Amino acid sequence: MTDRELVEKVLNCESVERVPVGFWFHFLADAETGNGLSDHTILERNVQGHREYLTGFGPDLVKIMSDGYFTYPLADGAMDIREIGDLGALEAIGKGHVWIRDQVRLVQEVRAIKPGTFYFYNVFSPATTLRFMIGRPRLLEWLGRDRRAVLGAISRIGEGLKALSQAVIREGQADGLYLSVQNPDQGRLGDGFYLEHLAPGELDILEGANKAKGRSILHICGYGGVRNNLAVYRDFPANVFSWAANVEEVSLGQGRRLFGGRPVLGGFPNTSGSLLQTGDRRAIEDFTRRLLEEAGREGVIIGADCTIPQGIPYERLEWVRHAARR
Repeated sequence: MTDRELVEKVLNCESVERVPVGFWFHFLADAETGNGLSDHTILERNVQGHREYLTGFGPDLVKIMSDGYFTYPLADGAMDIREIGDLGALEAIGKGHVWIRDQVRLVQEVRAIKPGTFYFYNVFSPATTLRFMIGRPRLLEWLGRDRRAVLGAISRIGEGLKALSQAVIREGQADGLYLSVQNPDQGRLGDGFYLEHLAPGELDILEGANKAKGRSILHICGYGGVRNNLAVYRDFPANVFSWAANVEEVSLGQGRRLFGGRPVLGGFPNTSGSLLQTGDRRAIEDFTRRLLEEAGREGVIIGADCTIPQGIPYERLEWVRHAARR
């Protein structure tokens, strides 16, 4: 059975001989994650990172990392965003923009490395994308000062991300999206605000991917210990749900029930010094088996709360895969 056939069974919540495994690394330094248009070596270095990982470990499904393209392109001549008025430099872009063309090429080149596998392209939500560019404190402050300007910028970013998502599926031949969403501050931005102002752009991206005949993994990101109300996402039109189980303290089995029995992905903590990085083989295999005892073996993909630290030996990931066999 190919990786693709295995994951297809999981997407259909069918019985499998082995629960599939998917972990993700970043391949570039944090300082380079937005420099794809200014440093022409980034795309190839990102592809090379995928090549080493896919041939060295071979995950059962692949999240193609968008390293180099985390930040959204500014209008011609704009340098950066320092004041609220600078948000006007964030315009809706179409599929012909170089930022999108580069990412289509990235998907094409990574997808060619290991045929017979599902490939999901990493896309951040419009609000998260803006947060990368101006920081969480300014995002929250500016929402308080000029909500209309900030939400307008988020809306225009969303249009560009929708164009990107459809292009990487239709032209890049990605199988779908790995859409990362997050309430920037649940304490200050309540569920009502999120559902009215931020969720529509995320739903538009997912629905655009569906129209392009792609699948989708909705990742409810808990990076940095940020908490989300998972119930907010219960009706999102995703095929697979992923969240920070160890941050939210919501297990895979609990999440499956919350999301109506749809497939789920995750289980392992991802922080530096956690089990994947420091545990011995027995501890890692025992943890894997306990995850599956709690969640069941249908509609489950073993992974982590989020991207795992660079440098974890592939052997440790193989221990997880070994324990996920019947």
